[in-house]
Amino acid sequence: MIGAITAVGLARIQFATTSIYHFLFVPLTLGLGPLVAIMQTRWHRTGDEAWLRLTKFFGTLLLINFAIGVATGLVQEFEFGMNWAVYSRFVGNVFGAPLAIEGLAAFMLESTFLGLWIFGWNRLSPRLHLATLWIAVAGTWLSGYFILVANSWMQHPVGYTIVNGEAHLTSVSALLTNSFALRAYLHTMLAGLIFGTSIVLGVCCWHFLRRHDTETFGKAAKLALIVAVPVTLLQLVVGNRFGEAVTSAQAMKIAGSEAQWNTCQPCGFSLFQIGGFSQSDPTPTFAITVPRLLSYMATGSFDGQVQGLNQLQTDEQRAYGQGNYLPDVRVLYWSMRVMAFAGVVMFLIAALGAWLYRKRRLEAAHWFHRIAIAAIALPYIAATAGWVLTEMGRQPWIVQDLLLTRDAPSPNVGAAWIWTSLTVFVALYIALGVVDFVLMRRFAAPRAEAGRDEPAEPVLGY
Repeated sequence: MIGAITAVGLARIQFATTSIYHFLFVPLTLGLGPLVAIMQTRWHRTGDEAWLRLTKFFGTLLLINFAIGVATGLVQEFEFGMNWAVYSRFVGNVFGAPLAIEGLAAFMLESTFLGLWIFGWNRLSPRLHLATLWIAVAGTWLSGYFILVANSWMQHPVGYTIVNGEAHLTSVSALLTNSFALRAYLHTMLAGLIFGTSIVLGVCCWHFLRRHDTETFGKAAKLALIVAVPVTLLQLVVGNRFGEAVTSAQAMKIAGSEAQWNTCQPCGFSLFQIGGFSQSDPTPTFAITVPRLLSYMATGSFDGQVQGLNQLQTDEQRAYGQGNYLPDVRVLYWSMRVMAFAGVVMFLIAALGAWLYRKRRLEAAHWFHRIAIAAIALPYIAATAGWVLTEMGRQPWIVQDLLLTRDAPSPNVGAAWIWTSLTVFVALYIALGVVDFVLMRRFAAPRAEAGRDEPAEPVLGY
């Protein structure tokens, strides 16, 4: 029994490690792609060589990130069959459709046209070459949609029936229009744009700080701020309203993210609390609470009712049998706040940068440059916390209300094998992380060339 629990735990750790690591690269591709496409569009329309240089410069960073992202994502496909065979059999008839479309259509569209863009410089007409990049961006966003459709079915199963202990798809339209998936998709795409603008703004501020090619990078900084201000604000609104979908599909997750042990109406949202994260200690010793905010986030009404963990636990036991259906409340509580607080800080930084630009002080504000460079880490922190909240909040279910995580792994894969593969993956991912950081830093860094200050020579120079 201990070995089985150990194997399940290790399989979860391995999939969490590979998934979170892979997702560090995905949103940057989603967000940086359209920004580079806008830069090339500006060059195509104005003939301004500065936009061409920016296209190649940030396009190089996009390609580095894309390559590492693809390499880290392939591992997950194998993990489904190797470590989670029972889960794969259970969801295979549902997941087959969106994952096949993602692999055979969306990813192929993305990679094919990205290849045409890479090798099409001076070979395709300018208009056709620009079109290849926009098509690649569309493929990237389409790929993200089908992946989120699959993941959202685990959060909120729709359009299925159970046959011989396996889920079978009965409605493709229900699967593709899952309300949970649509909200998750909007949330994720906005996160991608925040990644892209944070990288562009941070790199531009690095050049401003070194006084390298400020005129050219001033154009990119303006573009980043034009996108960042409304997107970061909209993300705060969308993230807040996403709580309604979570409350409807996963009431335990929303209660756990607030450490709300008993049903309340109306309910406040604590900005910070000490204690209160367990059934034996449900009352915090200190808390800073905003009245009625949790009710609004969870129900859309400041007077809405939010069910407590204790009541939900009783309901789960009545429906599914004896057992502990509570998630890790402490992890959910803090991951929620890390994500939310990071989102607020990113909006404030974008708004401050826009104000400095309007006052014509952005290029000289070295204190802001340092803040923007450090803020590159914020979307990574927020996205990681968001995925921890999304996946840990569903536990102990791997498919909400249908399949428990403890029943999902491969019965014949022992802890020793998982330890071995986990060690190999961690070592490989550390190496890939070092390669990615070195390459990104090398091609993003200011450097003096040919007697004048210019960015590193892009690899898209042919």
